[in-house]
Amino acid sequence: MIYRTEGVCSKEIHFEIANGIITEVAFVSGCNGSLKGIAELVKGRKPADVIPLLEGVRCNSRPTSCPDQLATALKGVL
Repeated sequence: MIYRTEGVCSKEIHFEIANGIITEVAFVSGCNGSLKGIAELVKGRKPADVIPLLEGVRCNSRPTSCPDQLATALKGVL
């Protein structure tokens, strides 16, 4: 799946869910190392477990962040 982000440095989030488990996550643009780390941390987990951890995280003065955008993307598929 591809989610087009809003209000963050990352342009898109590409992710896969198989049998209710997140199997792949890749951010297009953004803070490379941090976003690779987030992607690795959420792999193997259920979206319902990840959403409350990432939802509401802000980046500086922005009302959202790349992790928050991932939570929004995951909510869209539940």
